[in-house]
Amino acid sequence: MFAARLIEALGADAVKTAPEDLAVYAFDAYSQALLPSVVVLPSSTRDVAAAVKIANDCGEPIVARGAGTGLCGGAVPAKGGMVLSFARMNRILELDTRNRRARVQPGLVNLDLSRASQPSGLFYAPDPSSQKVCTIGGNCATNAGGPHCLSYGTTVNHVLGLELVDDAGEVFHTSIDDAGYDLTGALVGSEGTLAIICAADVRLMKLPEEVRVWVAAFRDVECASQTVSAIIAAGVVPTALEIMDEIIVKVVEASYQAGYPLDAGAVLLVEYAGFANDMNEYEAAIEKIASENGAISWRAARSQAERDALWAGRKGAAGATGRLAPNYYIQDVCVPRSKLPAALAAVGASARAHELTVGNVFHAGDGNLHPLLMYDKRDCKQVGAVIDAGNEILQACVDLGGTISGEHGIGYEKRDTLSLVFSTEDLAAMARVREVFDPKRVLNPEKIFPAGVSCGEVR
Repeated sequence: MFAARLIEALGADAVKTAPEDLAVYAFDAYSQALLPSVVVLPSSTRDVAAAVKIANDCGEPIVARGAGTGLCGGAVPAKGGMVLSFARMNRILELDTRNRRARVQPGLVNLDLSRASQPSGLFYAPDPSSQKVCTIGGNCATNAGGPHCLSYGTTVNHVLGLELVDDAGEVFHTSIDDAGYDLTGALVGSEGTLAIICAADVRLMKLPEEVRVWVAAFRDVECASQTVSAIIAAGVVPTALEIMDEIIVKVVEASYQAGYPLDAGAVLLVEYAGFANDMNEYEAAIEKIASENGAISWRAARSQAERDALWAGRKGAAGATGRLAPNYYIQDVCVPRSKLPAALAAVGASARAHELTVGNVFHAGDGNLHPLLMYDKRDCKQVGAVIDAGNEILQACVDLGGTISGEHGIGYEKRDTLSLVFSTEDLAAMARVREVFDPKRVLNPEKIFPAGVSCGEVR
């Protein structure tokens, strides 16, 4: 009945019910899989609205999905129902270079927007490591960041307005220029639990006059982390400050030959973008700080090809760990920059206690850690060890004044950990917001909030 009505409204090509098709949409980059009842590939906002109205009539939950690169199970259909895949809504609807803005569909791949804007001297700043495949809609849902959020901010800082379909299948629009409450800001980062994004108006930025990239090598991650704090304390804010430890550097070099020094205990990747006349001064200042904090070498990328290679290695670090283990679990936690050495010590201690290999690669500039715990999911003992170690790392970072997610979202994986950082009263306030937008909990159910929690129960 449900699938038949969707086929009648949208056509057979837009509706998938075969078991092999459903299996493809049962999981995202988070490994747990749960089958949906049906998958719909809309081609327009009108299609989305029609599908939502039919799902409502049939009492089916609705999960919006981008490219499936999310790491917290945000696109997992936890209660079955309908998955809305935005693979076909992937166009740039308007590229307004004069006003430095664009209107895009949610299925547009992140990097494609910068590629389209580049001939006009513009780019789209948020750049998650998965930017070659992740989509703008998914970025909006999780308020994605990336290496350059230190300087440019996260997705919410670049979204000017949204076109949305609500839980009843009605279309509405938001804009940061609207008077009253900032609904755009509230919806970015809501992980599909408040409304379904069907288009986004985003800010474009002018390409910098010059970009330079440097690599500093250190004997350990503690010295590299101290250098990051010292750089920021000196009033210098590069566009990116990224750290990789010895384990990650070696697998990255084996996979990409990016040019990282193999004799380092950790490397710090520094990027600065700005006016050409300022570059030598900034390089001298940053190199001096690195040297004072124990840098054993300093190298500048001398060409665009060298810069691209260094960034390709950094953004491909997680995949490169396949050389060490068939699977990895990546944590996503934030701590104050001054607490990075303590947080990294906690990560190492937990990995050793559970006899796991861990590699650290992270956005050091804003204290966003991504320890990669490597294991074989065919070994139940290793799976248990990874879960325990991940929880210990999470708690340790909270104890250091940090939080449970930096940029990956809460999704299905971390919903029961919100109580580590929020009180019952905090959760009740958040639940009331969701009740206003989606009182029946049909939009991406069982996400963000602890299992089974409703507004009344939290209260």
